[in-house]
Amino acid sequence: MRIALIGSQDFGKAALEAFLKRGDEVVAVFCPPDNPKSSKPEVLKEATIALGLKPLQFASLKSPEAAQALADSKAEIGVMAYVLQFVPQEFVQIPKFGMIQYHPSLLPRYRGPSAINWAIALGETKTGLTIFRPSDGLDEGAVILQKEVAIGPNDSLGKVYFDHLFPLGIAALMEAADLVVAGKHSEQIQDESQAIYEGWFDQAATRIYWTSHLQGIYDLIRAANPAPGAWTSFGGEKITIFDAAKHVTRTYSAVRGKPGVITEMGPQSIFIACHGGEIEVLKAKSAKVANGSKVSGAELAAGLGLQLGQSLDLS
Repeated sequence: MRIALIGSQDFGKAALEAFLKRGDEVVAVFCPPDNPKSSKPEVLKEATIALGLKPLQFASLKSPEAAQALADSKAEIGVMAYVLQFVPQEFVQIPKFGMIQYHPSLLPRYRGPSAINWAIALGETKTGLTIFRPSDGLDEGAVILQKEVAIGPNDSLGKVYFDHLFPLGIAALMEAADLVVAGKHSEQIQDESQAIYEGWFDQAATRIYWTSHLQGIYDLIRAANPAPGAWTSFGGEKITIFDAAKHVTRTYSAVRGKPGVITEMGPQSIFIACHGGEIEVLKAKSAKVANGSKVSGAELAAGLGLQLGQSLDLS
C-alpha cells in the first residue's frame, strides 16, 4: 500500500522501517522542523534521508503547503506514529482511507501526552495501546483496535514502553493499516463517561514528598525511570532518583526514622524513611556529583556529604 507517515523520534523511525521492510511504499514522511535549541537531530528525519527519501518538514500541518504535499503523494492511508504537531481534519481526510494514530493507553483512559507515566504512577496493574482515528479532540477519535499490556509490580517506564508498548505498537499500526485498507475494520466510539485526561508528567508531577506513602513514592520513581526521573533535594541541591527498591515496615518497632530521614547507608545504596517503610536509592544523580552522571546511592551520598539521620526535602 502507499503510505504517508507522520511522526517523530525513535517510534516514527521504527514505523518507517517496519512498513518498508515488509514491502509497503512510503510515499511521504512528515516530521517536525529542526529544533534550533537542540544539538540532537530529529531521528525520523535522519532515518528518512538515510533511506533515500526526502523528509517533509512543515512548521504547521494546517498550512496549504502541507496539505498539497500530502495530496501530491497520492497516499492511500496516513499513519501517525508519535506525532507532536496538531493535525487538522482537512489534512487527515486527504488519503483515500484516511489516517490512523497510535496512543500508548487503553483509550479513553489516560488521554494526554504522558499516558504511560501516569498509569504507572497511579498504581495501575495494566495498560495498553490503542490505534484510533485522529480527531480534532485530544485522543478522542474512534477506536480501531487495542492491545492490553500488564504492568508488573516493579516495572519501570522503560520496561513497559521499550519491552512492550513500543514493539507492540509498531505491529498494531501495521495490523490496523491492513484492516482499514481491506475494509475489514470496525470503529468504536469512545465512552466519554470513562475518559481520563492527564497532562505532562513534568517537574511538578515528579517531585517526591517523603510524607507520602511508600507505595505511592515507589510508583512515582518507577513511572519516571528512565526519564525525567523523580526528584528530591538536600541543602538546595536537586537529587534525581532513578533505580530504587521498596522495603515495607510491618511493625512499629521496626520504624527507623521520620519521613525523609536517611536511615541506612550501605555499600551501594542509601535508605530513606517514609510512611509504610523505606525507599532504597540504588541509582541517582546530582549536578554536583560525577558531572551529573548517574551513580549508586552510596556514591551520591558520599559526593554530597550525606549522613545518617539527616533529612531530605520535606516541603
